[in-house]
Amino acid sequence: MKRRAFIAGIGSAVALPLTSHAQERTRRVGALILGNADAEAFGKELRQGLASAGYVEGRNLQVDIRSAQGRLELLPQLAAELVATRVDVLFALYTPCARAAQQATRDIPIVSILANPVETGFIASLSRPGGNFTGVSMLAAEAHGKCVEVWADMLPGIRKVAALINTRDPFTPLLLEKIELSGKEAGVEIVTARAGGLDELEPAITAAQAAGAQALVMQGSLSSRAVSELSLKHRLPAASFTRSFSEVGGLFSYGPDATDAFQRGTSFVIRVLQGGKPADMPVEQATKFELVINMKTAKVLNVSVPPMLLARADEVIE
Repeated sequence: MKRRAFIAGIGSAVALPLTSHAQERTRRVGALILGNADAEAFGKELRQGLASAGYVEGRNLQVDIRSAQGRLELLPQLAAELVATRVDVLFALYTPCARAAQQATRDIPIVSILANPVETGFIASLSRPGGNFTGVSMLAAEAHGKCVEVWADMLPGIRKVAALINTRDPFTPLLLEKIELSGKEAGVEIVTARAGGLDELEPAITAAQAAGAQALVMQGSLSSRAVSELSLKHRLPAASFTRSFSEVGGLFSYGPDATDAFQRGTSFVIRVLQGGKPADMPVEQATKFELVINMKTAKVLNVSVPPMLLARADEVIE
């Protein structure tokens, strides 16, 4: 989505005059993030989207972004700290952050960009989320499964793909189910590699290779940069559903358009700041997906990407 279109789309629906009472006082937005490679892009979209609706830092807005720096065990503490500051709305990026936020408060409105919120128990239905929770569903389980299908197209004859999963993420069981289903349909055996923190990533990748994995699909809540570096070190082609993974050296990514998701999530925050209730805001589903291939990494790993797949790619990083 182009920025001009985004601003126009939220303009009359969410922006209030700068002289209105709603913007005379400072509004507080707290954001809880994992600390993945896309954190910078998220912060930029959040601030720019809020500014387009008249909420400007230093004038009538305070944004407090707390990052777990890849350590998911810190999320409950960080969520509690944001709640203690009495933010007007709490933005949680991805499922582990959403779970920590939901456990920290049932009163402060929560807006989240996360994976399959109905199936993971965050809300009863997309149309009627209820409670203090709403946001954007990334359909991440399906996107991770699609990565397996792309491997089958990229590496003809591939027999085993490792699913590198996050043992601390409540979304993991559903994700693994979808990956295994995609593997079965593509005739590819799935090897499960488990990691609960940064120090467990390399042992998990090593074990996957020892089990015969020829490629890897990384769960998006793990560290994109760390996994991309380890995949290059061990010469194991890797993919994930977050665009940032391909940008920091992963061979490819397939998933929702992150910029579009961040902008749509920000529009929810604006609606809450202007008096909207999360319970009355249906959760939206991602509609724009993109395949990004990093040809620099392909050359390093000596992977020959089929022309057919390059033609399907939304972006090729040279």
